[in-house]
Amino acid sequence: MKKTKLAGDNMSLKTRKTEDPLVMAWLNAQTNLMDSFRYLVENEIMQHGVRNLQMFIPVERAGVLSSGAPVQAAQAEMAVAAEAADHDEELAAAHEAPTIDEVDDEDIEAWS
Repeated sequence: MKKTKLAGDNMSLKTRKTEDPLVMAWLNAQTNLMDSFRYLVENEIMQHGVRNLQMFIPVERAGVLSSGAPVQAAQAEMAVAAEAADHDEELAAAHEAPTIDEVDDEDIEAWS
């Protein structure tokens, strides 16, 4: 019998030796793989509730990634994300606190 997963338990994942290159590219593009999986699971639950996805996954999935649409969508999304990151950096630089000149005793004497 399969062991029930508890919050905080470790999970191990293994890719297939024949894994689609786009799947590998997606995996390698994630900075936090577990959070990315969690996001996908949360969306699945919101759309369909808790279910055994294996009951709904088609056995033959060939052609799903070969259409090119996911690649184009991913490239567009990555471009938007990169542009947003650049914009965030520009905003952060623009809103940095101005450097305050220190006033020393010589300055005070010069003003007197």
